Amino acid sequence: MKNSIFRVLVIIFSITLLIGCGTKTDASKFKEEYESLNGQTINGNKVRSINIDEDNPFVYKDAKEIITMMDNKESFVVYFGFAKCPWCRSVLETLIKVAKDNGLDTIYYVDVLDIRDTLKVENDKVVTDKKGSDDYYKLLEYFDEVLSEYKLTDENGEKVEANEKRIYAPNVVSVVDGKAKELTTGISSKQDDAYMKLTDEMKKETYNNFKCIIKCVLESKNTCSINKEC
Repeated sequence: MKNSIFRVLVIIFSITLLIGCGTKTDASKFKEEYESLNGQTINGNKVRSINIDEDNPFVYKDAKEIITMMDNKESFVVYFGFAKCPWCRSVLETLIKVAKDNGLDTIYYVDVLDIRDTLKVENDKVVTDKKGSDDYYKLLEYFDEVLSEYKLTDENGEKVEANEKRIYAPNVVSVVDGKAKELTTGISSKQDDAYMKLTDEMKKETYNNFKCIIKCVLESKNTCSINKEC
């Protein structure tokens, strides 16, 4: 009888271990999602290879969850991007380093690739090629003060106003007491190509941009300012 009970307990313990081993944390999921594209070629360009730390700070959220957190007047840092975004891949390693250096344990991650609308210029007018999700348009309202106007380029290379703002990738935003305070792409002013080699000077500028965003939240500032003295 005792042996039977022991065998049952061993089986239950083994099943529990198997289930536990199969469960991915958000950090491991993020690492796998981004590193899985290393070395691939997309649209004729070789994807930048990046190394994401096992204990990275990213926690997955959808647009509705971010809106709820803002309604609850929470303070946090949110990163809008997607794995294939070449500009995102040029700043992510630095963002992780800044978070660790400054003791920020969590950065919320919203994948915006499929929730955004897609616009195009047709007969000198901006038309919607694909509608965004309802929650995406709600995000535009909540982040209105820090977002930039959306401009498209027509066939003549001229900029055309879309008359709406847009969440670009990457966009890293500080939210303090439920209000969007500051936004940065993190991208160095000296980087003009998403695929170019990054210099130490570029990485330093990116570091400082992100540091200001993170300190804004950690110190719960009512006013935040992105500058190199952060």
